[in-house]
Amino acid sequence: MADLFQKILDNRGPLGQYAALAHGYYAFPKLSGEIGSRMMFQGKERIVWSLNNYLGLANHPEVRETDANAAAEWGMAYPMGARIMSGESPYHEQLEQELAVFVGKERGLLINFGYQAVVSIIDSVLSRHDAVVYDKDSHGCIYDGVRLHIGKRFPFEHNDFESFKKQLERANEHVKETGGGILVISEGVFGMRGNQGILKEIASMKAHYDFRFFVDDAHGFGMLGKTGAGAVEAQGVTDAVDLYFSTFAKSMASIGGFVAGERDIIDYLRYNMRSQIFAKSLPMPLVIGGLKRLELLRTKPELREQLWHIVNRLQGGLREMGHDLGTTNSCVTPVYLKCSVDETGNLVKDLRENHNIFCSVVMFPMIPKGMILLRLIPTAAHTDEDVDLTLVAFKDIKQKLEAGAYVQKLEAIADMR
Repeated sequence: MADLFQKILDNRGPLGQYAALAHGYYAFPKLSGEIGSRMMFQGKERIVWSLNNYLGLANHPEVRETDANAAAEWGMAYPMGARIMSGESPYHEQLEQELAVFVGKERGLLINFGYQAVVSIIDSVLSRHDAVVYDKDSHGCIYDGVRLHIGKRFPFEHNDFESFKKQLERANEHVKETGGGILVISEGVFGMRGNQGILKEIASMKAHYDFRFFVDDAHGFGMLGKTGAGAVEAQGVTDAVDLYFSTFAKSMASIGGFVAGERDIIDYLRYNMRSQIFAKSLPMPLVIGGLKRLELLRTKPELREQLWHIVNRLQGGLREMGHDLGTTNSCVTPVYLKCSVDETGNLVKDLRENHNIFCSVVMFPMIPKGMILLRLIPTAAHTDEDVDLTLVAFKDIKQKLEAGAYVQKLEAIADMR
C-alpha cells in the first residue's frame, strides 16, 4: 500500500515542480501600495499589467467611499447565515434584479464566488440523462463543473464551428436514446487567449437543435457591447443565451458574481445550488458596493472609452513591432513567445528589474510546451506614458530573445524574496 502523500512528493505537478525556484517572485508575488497602474514590487515601483481591474473601479473614489461607509454601517458579518435561512436582505434582491435588467434577463441570482458558482450551476442543471457540449479551451471552473456530470460530455475544438456542429449532433443522437436535454457552454471572452467565443454561430444552431446555452462572460461583462453588457450584447445574441454568468472580480473589482436568465430557471437555481444553499450570504458591504459599481458601469461610459483607448494603443503598438497576439478581440492582451523555462525566467526578470514592467507569465499546462504567454490586462487606470514605456520594454525583450540573450541557466532569486 502506497503512502497517500508520497505520490504528491514524487510528483508535485507541472507548476509545483518549480515552486522552490519561483515562489515569491514568479509565482505568488507580493504587490503593495494603492491599487492602480503603478504599484510596488520588491521595493521598486512597477507598471502593473496583471490586475483584472478593467474599468479602474478598485480605487475609484466613489467606490472607496461607498465601501467604507457600508462597512462602517453594517460591518462585515451582516447578514448572518445562508440566504435561504437567515441571510436575505432587500439589498441582495435589489442588486440581483438590477444586474438582470442590465444584461437583458428576467431574473438574476447573486452568488458568492464565480468559480464556485459555475461549478454548481452546471451540477444543478444536468442529470445523468443529459449531455453537455463545451469548448475545449474553457476555464477550469467549467471543466470542474463538467467533471461532476455523470452523463455524456462532448467537447469541441476551440471556437471551431464545424467541430461544434459535429459534437452537437452526437449529443443530439445520445439524448434521443436517454430522453435527456443538452447544455451548451462557451465563454464570452476566453481569459488566456482574449478571443470572444463563437456565440453568434452557436446561437444560430438553435433553429435546428433543441439545447440550452450557458455563457460565462467574466472577461466581457462591463467591457464589451454598446452599454457594457458583455460579449452577448456585442454579438447580438442576448435572447439566445439562456443562462448568463459573470463574476464581480473583473470589471466590478470586487468579490461575488451573478447568473441571470428566465424567472423560473433562476428560482430553480436559487433553491437547488448547493454551493449557495450551504454558504453564508454575501456580506452587506460587498452588496452595497456592488450597487455602486453597477451604477458606475451604467452611467460612466467614459471609463470604458478610456479602457479601449489604452487597449488599442497597447495592442496596436505590440502588433506593429511584430509581436504575436494571437486572435484576441477583447481587452485581454496575450503576447506569445517561444521560450524554454530558463529563458522565460530570465526574460521576466529582465522585464521586472530593468524595465519595471510587471505582467503575468503563463506556461504549460495552460499553453503548449515550448511557449510562454505574457498576459497583459489593460485598464482605464493606465496612462499613455504607461503604454509607451511598456512598448519600449517589449521591443527590447523581443530583440534579446531572438538574439539568444536569455538562454543562460536560471538561478534562484532567494535574495529577492
